[in-house]
Amino acid sequence: MSHKPGITAVLLPVAATLTLFAQTPPTNWSQFRGNSKLTGIAATAPPAALTLRWTFEAGDSLDSSPAIADGTAYVTSGNGDLIALDLVTGKLRWKYAGGGAIGESSPAVGGGSVFYGDLNGTVHAVNARDGSRLWTFKTGSEVKSSPTLAEDLVLIGSYDTYLYALEARTGKVRWKLRTDGPVHATPAVRDRVVYITGCDENFRGLRLADGAVLFKVPTGAYTGASPGMDERRAYFGTFNYEVLGVDLRTHRIAWRYRNPDREFPFYSSAVVVDGRVIVGGRDKLVHAIDAATGKRVWSFATKARVDSSPAAAAGHIYVGSNDGRLYVLDAATGQKQWEFDAGAPVTGSPAVASGLVVIGAGDGKVYCFG
Repeated sequence: MSHKPGITAVLLPVAATLTLFAQTPPTNWSQFRGNSKLTGIAATAPPAALTLRWTFEAGDSLDSSPAIADGTAYVTSGNGDLIALDLVTGKLRWKYAGGGAIGESSPAVGGGSVFYGDLNGTVHAVNARDGSRLWTFKTGSEVKSSPTLAEDLVLIGSYDTYLYALEARTGKVRWKLRTDGPVHATPAVRDRVVYITGCDENFRGLRLADGAVLFKVPTGAYTGASPGMDERRAYFGTFNYEVLGVDLRTHRIAWRYRNPDREFPFYSSAVVVDGRVIVGGRDKLVHAIDAATGKRVWSFATKARVDSSPAAAAGHIYVGSNDGRLYVLDAATGQKQWEFDAGAPVTGSPAVASGLVVIGAGDGKVYCFG
């Protein structure tokens, strides 16, 4: 059966014209990895000693990561709900029932709208003020990629092999790029270049304006992780048990990192802080790798695989594990500073903003610490 991607509904006009997504305010964590550059670094640090502020029962598993914007936490639940919670109290502000189960697609917030994708292959745009539907766009297969907002575009991948650039105001396709496999990862945007890893074993740079391919680097491995970046390189793990450092100037792989003792995939997306690439592995470890050399600096052992993508703030690393715990580690040494036992796998990634940490667990509970 053929699928023709297209807009399936335009139910409400957008309140304001989205010609440009403003720079993410320091108090916000507006999408997966915090911002369109996918830095995973928070501008405001939580207290050194965290306390539980509130919990919320979302009703189904939480495999995605929250977003925080303008005093509201946004969460996508496995049952198809997009939920808006008051950041201070944890009370429900509104709930949007999209009608399709949600996997790992995390919400992105900008221009008064919230965007996400579902396993039916639909991308949703929702009014951030009241949870009303703005538009939906139908792709040809499931959407696990999280949207990235850049200028007036929503960038999101689908398992139909396309990376889409949708107009934020209307949901119309500005451009799309066909790859040779599912587009699972979330794209990063720096200096009007879109960087995307691939299940087709390629890392690409695209021109934001029209999707033209600027370069393609063969990686030799399926990649589900999104790229962490600094000014010189992009860093991401693969299912060939490696983390790669790719030079953004020469478009060559500068180094390959492997755990010499265990062969397990890397699914977590990396954070790059103080010259170190910090990433979780399915070998049950959090790894810190020297960004210049690709050599191990430290590792921290959990009791299960680490698919959660680490977040960083003021010398601390925040990361979940399938062992049911949220860990806070010293970024320089990897020593554990704090942990919380959620009692269910923590596969999603923490959102860190306004001095708070918000994360979901596999049993449907949302936690806020501060």
